[in-house]
Parts: sequence; structure tokens; C-alpha cells
Amino acid sequence: MRWSVMYVGSAGGMEADLVARESSLSFLPIPAAALRGRNPLAIMRNLVTLARGTLVARRLIERERPAVILGTGGYVCVPVFLAARMAGTPTIIYLPDVVPGLAVRFLAHLATLVACSVADSARYLGLSPLDADTMLSRPVRNDQRARLVVTGYPIRPAFLHLDRRACRATFGLDDATPTLLVAGGSRGSRSINRAIAALLPVLLPLAQVIHVCGREGDIAFLRAAVDALPAELQQRYHLFEYLHSATPAEGGAQNTMGAVPGTGRDAAPTMIAALGAADLAVCRSGASTLGELPAAGLPAILVPYPHVHQDENADYLVRHGAALKVSDAALLGDDHPAVGPLFRNIHRLLTHPDERRAMAEQARALARPDAAHRLASLLHALVARRQTA
Repeated sequence: MRWSVMYVGSAGGMEADLVARESSLSFLPIPAAALRGRNPLAIMRNLVTLARGTLVARRLIERERPAVILGTGGYVCVPVFLAARMAGTPTIIYLPDVVPGLAVRFLAHLATLVACSVADSARYLGLSPLDADTMLSRPVRNDQRARLVVTGYPIRPAFLHLDRRACRATFGLDDATPTLLVAGGSRGSRSINRAIAALLPVLLPLAQVIHVCGREGDIAFLRAAVDALPAELQQRYHLFEYLHSATPAEGGAQNTMGAVPGTGRDAAPTMIAALGAADLAVCRSGASTLGELPAAGLPAILVPYPHVHQDENADYLVRHGAALKVSDAALLGDDHPAVGPLFRNIHRLLTHPDERRAMAEQARALARPDAAHRLASLLHALVARRQTA
């Protein structure tokens, strides 16, 4: 079966630029808004936006006649899934995080199937989990207790061919020196950035650092912090506002040499290369950490963003021995930054390679490199069922 794929995202959101840069997919915008709020006027406006979005989505479905729809959460999925339900189009809602947000909890009641990264999500959804292999071996039914399928978190194929030396060459790193990757998510993290700025004088003698700080202006104070250091330490610090997953020409594909695209001394740095180059990561615990850290076999110190359900993602990796967790409010402690929880954990793992390697092995044991294939197989199964019904 040959598939054509189009990406539906929120009008005015950040998806359009990413889709255009990192894929060849068509992007179609849909009006969308949050389902909750305290201001009655704002709630009314959001309901009007939802109604408009549902109408746009219904026209889109009538025009394109999709065989199946895959949603990954977010409020844009609500009008699309409502329109799909009216049109009789099968749907899968995929939950990348451990804990579902309000939109996913609502969509789980509309979707034909619910897929998730890890089995821990089952208790938050009130569904009994099945492994994808088990689901694919039986007919897809409307049994409420059997509608949750554990697929793993889909990763780019490049993660399966990481070449540490090639990844390090991208950033001009020394192979003999430990490498720390610091990343606060797509928009960065001010608390992590400020902690790293304070720790640079004690951190850089231990390791070379790739720091992806985000596009919120933090790069200015980070540059000032590193400029105050001796030249030999400055050379160990590699600062970026943002790293795309792949270069525009590559779109995330594997190259013919089996190394990561975008690696080599003349290649543009990418986030995949940064993950492949690192010995240890300090990062938030968004959904991607459930797939990308295990795929890269990268131990991590996780700093969950306190205002969403990232703690549960971090706890999953910590419980399996693949990560440590430090509270956002306790990064530097109450005394000198060098004796705070963040630096103590960084120092411990950088100076105890056996412990770091053990964590890396635990991370790899959680990897589900076939997650994308499992999701695609579920989509195929829904289409086949619809064609034979």
C-alpha cells in the first residue's frame, strides 16, 4: 500500500515552519483553541474557535478523504477528531507523555484506538494496555478495555546509526574529554540556563559542553558568562540557540555511510548529532526524552518543568535506572552553586564512568526502535479493517 501523508496543525502555531524545514509534507492549518479557562468570555471565544476548526476540518476530510488519521495530542486534534467521528474516518490518538493532558483524555473517547509510549499511561487513561504485537495479531475491535496499545516513542531512523566519533566531529569536540549536553526543550529553560551560567567555572574543567539554550534571549548572559573565563575553558563551550533535528537537505534521513546525517567537520550541527556526541545530558523531561535518550543510550539528569506533567516522564526513566532527577527549584541549592544538587550529580556521573555506562545500558534497554513501524502497522490495520467492513 502506498501512502500519501499530510500534516494538519494549528493556524498560527510553530508547526508550519518545522514541517516546511524538516519534511516534504503538505501543511494544512486548522483553527484551534484550549478547552479550558477561567474567564467565561475566553471560554466562549475558544468554543467559537473550536466550532470554526471543526467546520474547516470537516471540509478538509470531505475533500481529501483520508483513509485514517493519526493525532499526537494538542488542541488542534479536537476539531479534526470531531470531524472524523462525524465522517466515519478511523483515528488513532497517540500519547507521547506518560500522563495525558486534557485534550488527549477527551480524544481517547473519540478515537478508534489509543496508542502510547509506555504502559505506565494506562492508569491515567483508565484503559488496559496491550503491546502492539498483541493488538496486531487480533482483529481491531471496539472493546473499550483493549483499545490502548503500547507502541513506544517513534524516533528518526538516524538514531539507529549513531556514530559517536562522527557526531563529535560535527562540533569539533575532543574524543578523550567527557561531553555534557545541556538542553531545555524547544524554547529553552531559563532556570537551567542560569544554573549552567553559574556553574561554568567549575563545569568546564571537567567536561566540554554543548548547550542549546533556546531563543528567548538567554544567549546574551551565557555569552557574557563564558567570556569571563580563561581562553582554554571558553574553547570547551559550544553554545547554540536552537538545533534542528536534521539539516534541510537531509530531512532526517540516514546517509549511505551509516553515520548520522549532518555529521562531519563541515556539516551543520543537529540535535541528533548532539545526542550522539554526549556522554551525559542535563535536560527537561518532555515526551521526547522517553524515546530519544534510550535510543541514544544517553544517561541524563532530568529537571522536569514544574507546571506540566513532566515529573512522571522523569520518574519513569529514574525508576528504570536510566536517569537522575533534580527539582527545578533546587538546581543550585541554598549555598555555593558548586555544592548544589545539579553540580553534585554532574560531577558524580562525569567522574564515575562505570556508573554512567551502567545508566547508558539501562537507557538502551528501554529503547523501542520499531515504535514508528508499530504505529504505522496499526494505521494499516485500521485501513484494512475499513476496506473489508
